[in-house]
Amino acid sequence: MKPVPPSGQKALVERLMQACGGGYSPETRRKYFISGPQWAASYRGQALFHAPTREAIGFEDVIREYARIGIGFWTTHDTDVIPTEHLGKDGQQEIVAAIRKSLANHGVRCSMVTAETFYHEVFAASPAAEAPEIRAYAAFRVNNTVDLGHELGAQYAVYWPGSLGYYVQGAIEETQTLRWYADALNSATEHDIEVARSKNRPVLKHCLEAKPFEPQAEILLPTSDAMLAFIASGLLTHPEMVGLNPEYLHELMWGSAPRAALARALVAGKLWHFDINDGYRLKHDVDIGVGLVNPLDWLNVLVLLRSHGYHGPFNLDYKPPRTTSNHGVFAVSFPSAVDRFITLWEMAGEVSEDPVIREATEALKAGAGVPPGADAKAIFEANKDLLTLHELIAHRLVQILLGLHRGRVYLV
Repeated sequence: MKPVPPSGQKALVERLMQACGGGYSPETRRKYFISGPQWAASYRGQALFHAPTREAIGFEDVIREYARIGIGFWTTHDTDVIPTEHLGKDGQQEIVAAIRKSLANHGVRCSMVTAETFYHEVFAASPAAEAPEIRAYAAFRVNNTVDLGHELGAQYAVYWPGSLGYYVQGAIEETQTLRWYADALNSATEHDIEVARSKNRPVLKHCLEAKPFEPQAEILLPTSDAMLAFIASGLLTHPEMVGLNPEYLHELMWGSAPRAALARALVAGKLWHFDINDGYRLKHDVDIGVGLVNPLDWLNVLVLLRSHGYHGPFNLDYKPPRTTSNHGVFAVSFPSAVDRFITLWEMAGEVSEDPVIREATEALKAGAGVPPGADAKAIFEANKDLLTLHELIAHRLVQILLGLHRGRVYLV
């Protein structure tokens, strides 16, 4: 093949993307509660060991491109769009007005806002640091995020306490730090009640997001399970207003099964928001697009969510690779991520209606009909062939994922 000059590379990418097939129309994509984060689209490829590989892009362009693709919802951190020095001031109001205009012009809605309480140097010792002025500033930030949520028409507010922890043991007193963090959340929920009443709007759903590693060496709320315990600890004034925003990769990173973590959140009635991406167990936070690493696991996750009637947002919290150009972010990365999700979601519906899986599942639940009082050996002997259906169900899931149940085979 001849070298591809820069002038022909975008056309090549678009032609090969079309050749891939399997895409959905923008109208179809908008039928799903899929949200696109400002930070994901504007990510420039930078990291601890990585220089940026893409040009900066503002919220006007991100919202416009999401609308073109068919992503109907937009999410943002406060400082993704508002410089820190303008928060809570006139500059914030000017930017919010511009965002509202852009959202309205393109038919996109803001579904979630989140507070950055981890990047700025003021949070070096976490938003629940010993100094009362730091904690007061953290309370201002979350309260201001509540204001942003109501001004932009959001339904959700998310908090990631990634810097709530320490680098060296003994530097903090953990129980006190957790109480101080609860104070910030209590401030946010109390402020939300007042603002919602004044604006005649429902209160926001306040969601905690866990992450096991990074940026602190030890994190106090590293998993969704830890956060469920925190919500139920008695430290929160309005625990009914606080739920979870699990992230798929954050649960996977520490060796957990995301589906099991989501199941525990469902049982607790706290699965309100879901950040979707992909990656690898026991690795750092690579934030790969959904379904590119673990499509079978993702199919199982969505079977669980469909079977329990989850209707909350699916937030595309991933980073387009550093090898993807600015053009590729919206020509390949986001449309393909949305389309993989839709395909897996609809495939999960097919799993739920599949006659083979249904019959196998019902047979397992029915058991062998052993009369009461039988001993353990007799119960096992009566059920041992039924239990083979576990592997059969897994085989059937792979068949559905690969299309083998529709006759796709290779002649050898």
